[in-house]
Amino acid sequence: MGSLAIGFTVGAGNFLPFYGVLLLGLIAAVSIGLIAWYNSKRPPGWENADRPSFIPNLNLEEPASAPNPDETTDS
Repeated sequence: MGSLAIGFTVGAGNFLPFYGVLLLGLIAAVSIGLIAWYNSKRPPGWENADRPSFIPNLNLEEPASAPNPDETTDS
């Protein structure tokens, strides 16, 4: 029987896409975490901390003028 030789060398070039995806995932996780942190209720000691200008302000409160679904009638 003949031998089957597979020529695969492990080098830095083979892992470059892996490191790219890893770096993009890290940047995305940090960005999403920062937005969530600054838009959440702050822990004790951080209540009066200023929001950085690059963090978007997410208004999660319901508008007062929106009708309540329980109050609307179809009749």
